[in-house]
Amino acid sequence: MGSTRFLLIDDHALFRSGIAMVLTAGLKDIEILEAATIEEALRCPGEAFDLLLLDVQLQGLNGLEGMALLKRKWPEAKIVVVSALADSEAVREALERGAHRFISKAQTPDAMLEIIRALLNDHSATSEGAPLASATAVRSTKLTPRQCEVLDLLCQGLPNKMIGRRLNLSENTIRGHVQAIFVALQVSSRSEAAFMSRRLGLVS
Repeated sequence: MGSTRFLLIDDHALFRSGIAMVLTAGLKDIEILEAATIEEALRCPGEAFDLLLLDVQLQGLNGLEGMALLKRKWPEAKIVVVSALADSEAVREALERGAHRFISKAQTPDAMLEIIRALLNDHSATSEGAPLASATAVRSTKLTPRQCEVLDLLCQGLPNKMIGRRLNLSENTIRGHVQAIFVALQVSSRSEAAFMSRRLGLVS
């Protein structure tokens, strides 16, 4: 089996070097290419990449605008947006445009590696993380049926106001359910809740 190929797209050379060090230390048999812009990335050799790590704020075409071009050139590659812009709007737009995951630059190296490993393993039953997807793990989250409904809509990228309209509940009530979901899943953001709920098999 060949090496896992990464393409790091970030206009800060120091940050690219830091991520490359984290990946090299935490993963085996990997090959890492780097680019400072979308244009430079698209000039990389056409061989397939397994994972693209993409910043939003780039010179020229930004990461969100360039995502369609990257997907066209490497349709099999998974895209992880890694950005200092971690507000809910940025996360939602990245996921809507086809990113598989949004990672804040404030995340720890271990958390970043865990997310990347899960993506590379496709959350498959044969991966080392499989016990997390067991029925016991799902039950341990202790979500109510209503919270499961809220979580499903949250994972579709809907804001609290739209979730409230769908479920005939006030925005304030939805906000309370979302906070309860965060506590149950031990996460601190909507993107993390979506990621963890998929990993636990709570949503498809």
